[in-house]
Amino acid sequence: MFVLSPLDFLHKLRVQLCRPAAAEAGWLPVTQSVRHGSKAVTRHRKPIHILKQKLLAVTKYVPPTPVVPKGAYPSERQEVKEESGFVLLLKRELKKLFQDYKMVAVAQNCNSNAEDMRILKHRLHRHGIAVKFFPNQVMCSFLSDSVYSNMAPLFIGPTVLFVSKEPKVKEMLTSLRSSPQMTLLGACIDNTLLSAQGVVSYSKLPSVSVVQGELVSGLAMMTAHTASMLQRHPAHLSALLQQYVKQQSSEEAPKAEEAT
Repeated sequence: MFVLSPLDFLHKLRVQLCRPAAAEAGWLPVTQSVRHGSKAVTRHRKPIHILKQKLLAVTKYVPPTPVVPKGAYPSERQEVKEESGFVLLLKRELKKLFQDYKMVAVAQNCNSNAEDMRILKHRLHRHGIAVKFFPNQVMCSFLSDSVYSNMAPLFIGPTVLFVSKEPKVKEMLTSLRSSPQMTLLGACIDNTLLSAQGVVSYSKLPSVSVVQGELVSGLAMMTAHTASMLQRHPAHLSALLQQYVKQQSSEEAPKAEEAT
């Protein structure tokens, strides 16, 4: 049985006595203090026996997997798209370009207008360097199946090709200095892939004719030195023999005079 304290009993009695008068006056007390007793906590779950847990796990309902309607997901087989005739024509041109030209340089076009491009073409044409344009998609498709696959990362954004039948790196770099809109990315020179810094280092090398002249002069000098070395020993030997003969003849002359 719930027992009230004396203070709670007086407070409850006052509220009951004042309620009819307050109701007649048209107002009620704003706050009312109500004392609650202790409540029992019933939220804890009772432990389940291990056998019952196993039985519940075995008899748990497993819903069947829903059947996927046909066509809801794309097919796993990838359809191979046939390339158009124009793309195949561009690939043939690229294959012939890499076969005929010894220098294929890649540059990025940074917002160059038509007038700047025309001036650059004219400067490069004077040195026998041509300017080619190919879509990046076609270039990457061609390079992926060729030995030049490492050049594929260069073709990002608007790119331009500078090609020539002979490696004219110095002339190309000189022409590009007057066109700041063109940034050299790399090149393939004599079937060798070079970075932008490698192209600059290649331009500092002497030409083939100069190297050939230095090689011929070096070989001629070595040949002359070898011939002189070969001729030196016989000449020195003959000089020694002649000197020996003279010494012998000079020593035998006094002996002959004494004998007579």
